[in-house]
Amino acid sequence: MHCAAGKPKAPPIKTQGIKTKLAPFIASRVEWDRRGRWVEPFLGSGAVLLNVRPPRALAADSCAPIINFYRALQSGQITAARVETFLQREGERLQTEGASRYYAIRERFNDTGNPLDFLFVSRACFNGLMRFNRKGRFNTPFCKKPERFRPAYITKICNQVQWASDAMRGRDWEFARVDWRETLAGVGEEDFIYADPPYAGRHADYYNAWGETDGLELAQALKGAPCRFLCSTWMGNRFRRNERLLEWFAGYRIETFEHYYHLGATESLRHAMQEGLVIGFGNDCSSAWVGNPKGQDKRRREFGPS
Repeated sequence: MHCAAGKPKAPPIKTQGIKTKLAPFIASRVEWDRRGRWVEPFLGSGAVLLNVRPPRALAADSCAPIINFYRALQSGQITAARVETFLQREGERLQTEGASRYYAIRERFNDTGNPLDFLFVSRACFNGLMRFNRKGRFNTPFCKKPERFRPAYITKICNQVQWASDAMRGRDWEFARVDWRETLAGVGEEDFIYADPPYAGRHADYYNAWGETDGLELAQALKGAPCRFLCSTWMGNRFRRNERLLEWFAGYRIETFEHYYHLGATESLRHAMQEGLVIGFGNDCSSAWVGNPKGQDKRRREFGPS
């Protein structure tokens, strides 16, 4: 399988761990006849779903603002034209009023959940670092750029909104705000799972806490699923490696891809990252190996001595 549009495109929503650049790599590892549903228990930005464009999909996430945004886009409540008008108006006020306008929109979003306000704060917050507190309220501070929404930037966002809207058209996609456990409990033999959970141990989650216990539970659920799956997570960088991944998916095929994340509050989150992609079919791990996309078997040597 390949990206529907060839070269990958970015979605209108930005999250930590966004997979736009990895979409072709991920799509090329999908072995599926498309007879069932494409199931994502952690939708996040939606980058992979929008680039792969399966005929049927269950796109789930526990983050209500993300699901509400894509539902509004799917229903036509949000359009590129409405986004343009909104961002032009609020961008002008932001340039005049500065931080006070950002915080007013953030407060309004936290009170009402308006999808347009969500798009605004996610693009005007510090370093694009989407973050919610334990009460589910968006709490990232202002990026300190009153001129943020210049005409070219607004056009870029509107083009992303239109592209995402076009990707949904004519496709049977359900956007659901549910826990990942409930999502995986309903998969069938003809479905395909793509799981992109938060990165445990890297302080990179944006909505809920995610720890090693969660990671182990997810691994067990995927290995017990009745269908094929891919699971993305961090494999290692120059400072550390994800030993838990190798333990949880011992014997499974794991490919790696080196890339950079440009979202994040600190430089420590922007070094080259080895992304791990677990490829599996339930408890069938007979074709196991650890390597890079070109096929050279690097095993654990690429992460240093054990």
